[in-house]
Amino acid sequence: MTAISHVLFPGRHHLVTAFQVERLREILDGGATDERGTAVEMADGATIVWAITSATHSGTRRNPVPANRREAMIEAVSDVAGLVSLVAPVPDVPESPRFATTVLRSASLTLGVELDPASTVVACSTPAVAALYREQGYRIVPVEDARDPQPGLPWHVLELAVRDEPGWRALVHPAALRYLERYDLIDHIRTTHTDPTVSADGDLTETRDYAVYTKAFDEGSDRKWEQVAPYVVPGRIVDLGCAAGGLLERASRDPRLFDSDLFGVDVSRALVAEAEHRRDQGAFANPNVFFAQRNLLHAPVFPERSVHTTVTIALTHEISSYGDGVADLRLLAERIFAQTAPGGVWINSDVLGPADGERLVDLVLDGEDPGAAVDMTGWDSDRVEAHLATLTPSQTLTQFAADFPALSCARCQVERVAPGVARMPLRDAMEFLTTRDYRRNWLSECHERFTTMEWSDWARLLEGVGFEIEPASGPWRNDWLVANRFTVGAALRDPVTGEAVDWPDTHVLFVARRPV
Repeated sequence: MTAISHVLFPGRHHLVTAFQVERLREILDGGATDERGTAVEMADGATIVWAITSATHSGTRRNPVPANRREAMIEAVSDVAGLVSLVAPVPDVPESPRFATTVLRSASLTLGVELDPASTVVACSTPAVAALYREQGYRIVPVEDARDPQPGLPWHVLELAVRDEPGWRALVHPAALRYLERYDLIDHIRTTHTDPTVSADGDLTETRDYAVYTKAFDEGSDRKWEQVAPYVVPGRIVDLGCAAGGLLERASRDPRLFDSDLFGVDVSRALVAEAEHRRDQGAFANPNVFFAQRNLLHAPVFPERSVHTTVTIALTHEISSYGDGVADLRLLAERIFAQTAPGGVWINSDVLGPADGERLVDLVLDGEDPGAAVDMTGWDSDRVEAHLATLTPSQTLTQFAADFPALSCARCQVERVAPGVARMPLRDAMEFLTTRDYRRNWLSECHERFTTMEWSDWARLLEGVGFEIEPASGPWRNDWLVANRFTVGAALRDPVTGEAVDWPDTHVLFVARRPV
């Protein structure tokens, strides 16, 4: 049998355990057998090939550590442990029976080394992954499975670290532990794992269609920039909740800001990746445009008093929806105030709850039969959209009254007082009317509360953390929404007089300045 020249060691490698190093040393020294009990004869100068899978995916619970940090950690461990190693990043790909082929071809292309079954064994203790290599003729050398009892798998050790359970550090190779601590990666991993606002893949929900959101953000960027541009203070400008970078693309073309640094920050991995792709394609006129996936609620992103303008567009309602409500909005305001330079501003544009939101109104809707709500759990966007398209406005309210409280944990108080008439607080009626046309992203939008804050609430919050409110600030009504969305099959009436109720303010724009 041909002596083995390469040991392929695939994995995400967010940390390296002491046992992994011990086992790899054992394999290289010729003291290991494959899963069938056959000795693995190693050639002189045999090399470990660390295939870092999901190398293009980071900042999520599934992949908390960026690939460049993983690669540097492996190099540090290999140097200290005397392991002859090569590192090959492998792009993140969906689960597929061709996964092994992707890893092998990526590694071979990156390293210029042919990893064929005759000269390569695969070190692996994940049964499903090992099976993919076995099918292609590779011999499998167990790693953790070679011991009884089985040592902790790397991902299990990572979870112990997240919980800071006693003894986890002893399971990590000392060189890997030094590296993780030097770059504060353990704190980063814990923050990523415990973030209540994002899914395992780094998104707000698992039902959001980002193609739809990106298109909507882009189409509205000109209007949004026109709204906020007059109040921007040049210098360091931060678009918090930047999505795919549409607003910063407009800002980069503003002659006043050619000498400014533009920063886009978003919690969503998918949107930051799209923004960085656009930057790499030359979409931004200003070369000083930077993007980062961060959550400002977990830790400050910028030094104190270093930001001249923070812009938030359609962000604050998401923070209150996915986090701890108004408490998180206060924390956000405190963090933004801390990072704002004296004389700098926070410009916010978002939806707004109506003044006197607890006032009862009659919501008159087309379609007398309210029908029954359908459980759409697990439905894809196409199916959800198709079902909602069949509902009358009255039936849509029934569906909303079931989905919104279940997904957002908020109230939706509905009393059917007559055919096609629902008596409810004005706040709840506007919550429904603001949400009902988001058919494709219905399950995602029903997580969100649009009417939490009234203007008086914002004024108290901003002044409470130290901001001064500029005269341009205040509530306003989007009359296009009134004409093209709210009044379609719906009307507001006073329950006592039956007269029409004026449509309330729907949005807020405020400019909050840190005193000089």
